Amino acid sequence: MSTPGYVVRVARDPADREACFAVRKEVFVGEQGVPEDLEYDAYDAGAVHVLAVREDGVPLGTGRLLFGEAAVAQTGADPSVGSLGRLAVTGHARGLGVGVALVRAIEDAARARGLTAMDLHAQSHALGFYERLGYEPYGPEYLEAGIPHRGMRRSL
Repeated sequence: MSTPGYVVRVARDPADREACFAVRKEVFVGEQGVPEDLEYDAYDAGAVHVLAVREDGVPLGTGRLLFGEAAVAQTGADPSVGSLGRLAVTGHARGLGVGVALVRAIEDAARARGLTAMDLHAQSHALGFYERLGYEPYGPEYLEAGIPHRGMRRSL
């Protein structure tokens, strides 16, 4: 069975941003039970949103980059550290490399803004995924939106 191709790009317009939010709603709110009022926050307005889209226009995944003061508020680090977050891949697109492509695109956007490291809050079940991409866990496990997480960081 052949897999249709996809592209990963920075969200270009309101329609792309809505596609990002639809993926997040499907994965975080629908599948994982995260309350909708926790899923969307004030950081969305200034974030760089990245979108994976199948050739026929179907959204497959998304993630966001926070930088500057927004990232400092999330990471507690200095402004040279970005915050990768809200990484979500739809159920039918898992296993196609979409998550890896999204992470790398977010890292590229971070480098373009002069950031030297990326920080993220990984759901504990996803630690291995991020470790394979060069992220290292730090600190104890904690609950975020009722889901176990660990902090992780990678130098760029």
